[in-house]
Amino acid sequence: MQLEAYKIADHNQKALEAHQRKLSYWTDEIANAEPIIQKLIDFQIAIPSWALGTGGTRFGRFPGGGEPRSLEEKIEDVGLLHALNQSSGAISLHIPWDIPKDGEAIKSLAASFGLRFDAMNSNTFQDQPNQQHSYKFGSLQHVDRAVRQQAIDHNIDVIKHGVALGSTSLTVWLSDGSCFPGQLNFRKAFERTQESLQEIYAALPDDWKVFVEYKAFEPNFYSMTVGDWGASLLFANKLGPKAYTLVDLGHHLPNANIEQIVSLLLMEGKLGGFHFNDSKYGDDDLTVGSIRPYQLFLIFNELIEGMDAKGMNHATDLGWMIDASHNVKDPLEDLLQSVEAIQLAYAQALLVDRSALEEARDANDVVKAQEILQEAYRTDVRPLVAEARRRAGGALQPLALFRQLNIRQQLIGERGLKTIATGL
Repeated sequence: MQLEAYKIADHNQKALEAHQRKLSYWTDEIANAEPIIQKLIDFQIAIPSWALGTGGTRFGRFPGGGEPRSLEEKIEDVGLLHALNQSSGAISLHIPWDIPKDGEAIKSLAASFGLRFDAMNSNTFQDQPNQQHSYKFGSLQHVDRAVRQQAIDHNIDVIKHGVALGSTSLTVWLSDGSCFPGQLNFRKAFERTQESLQEIYAALPDDWKVFVEYKAFEPNFYSMTVGDWGASLLFANKLGPKAYTLVDLGHHLPNANIEQIVSLLLMEGKLGGFHFNDSKYGDDDLTVGSIRPYQLFLIFNELIEGMDAKGMNHATDLGWMIDASHNVKDPLEDLLQSVEAIQLAYAQALLVDRSALEEARDANDVVKAQEILQEAYRTDVRPLVAEARRRAGGALQPLALFRQLNIRQQLIGERGLKTIATGL
């Protein structure tokens, strides 16, 4: 389904007076309000195709109604999100879950919703129907050259699909590792993985990047061959200038200082992108900002500092994507909440007085430094985020409008109550 522009306009008109009262403080008193609003308009977060259906765990999955039954319907759902918030202007595909049968037609469909294709994601952590070799004991690290070649060929095939869609990046996440001591020669597994990645790297078009994603645990719990940012950085450095580290917020051990990792990767010019989610225990894949919003702000604080130090464009020089699993929520509602949480943290970080913060640091004034950060974090930037949406053509209150229009019920009416989307 498509969301008619007049419905958004009607919604905004009813809420406009109250919104303008809240916004007046910013427009009247804050000198940098306009630049922040423009940065928010420019900032787009890619939506993963696999997160448009209900998620699940190894214990079960409880699908909701009206889930997208095809890649075309997934694109329609991202189009709905983008119409509501004007900040979800890209879609990221996972192959082979969402193989485009006609690249040109899919590309045209996405463009009709104002969408582009973000990073392509390969899948060698599952065995697929009719697959010749199993990934039970790894893919790019496997002791059997034939298994490694199968995984290499799959990644190259994913690149070809991406070229047809206008994507310019490949994300490689590997479940490779070991479950028990003695199972794996760590050094040889790393070397085999590096050799495999080099073959994939050689197949990249000139304008492409490859993102090497890491994860501390799961599904292997004794070792992961790309288990932390250090291993990912090693691979990226060995591969070459088109290779970067990708940070998934849930892929760390508890209490990891992700903001420091971000700072150092930016310093080295090797941070490629982000997968946003939130967690209480590990890789929980929860709604962004639902558990640790202050950490999200601190991460954005380092992102802005590091990107500005290198003269990078906030909107285009890194890959921004959500990677979450909506086990008990409506996936579209969850994604609307996540996008807004990202925008809020970004806007708050843009408020940080960086000159004053550096002065406090140089003076070893710990209290002052903390106050500067928390002053920005405690500022209610929701009017700025809403104004950016309004100016871009989105809804002042996207989630409220989603519910007011009964969009989920409309999707159930179109698709049925018992549909199940591909993905996790």
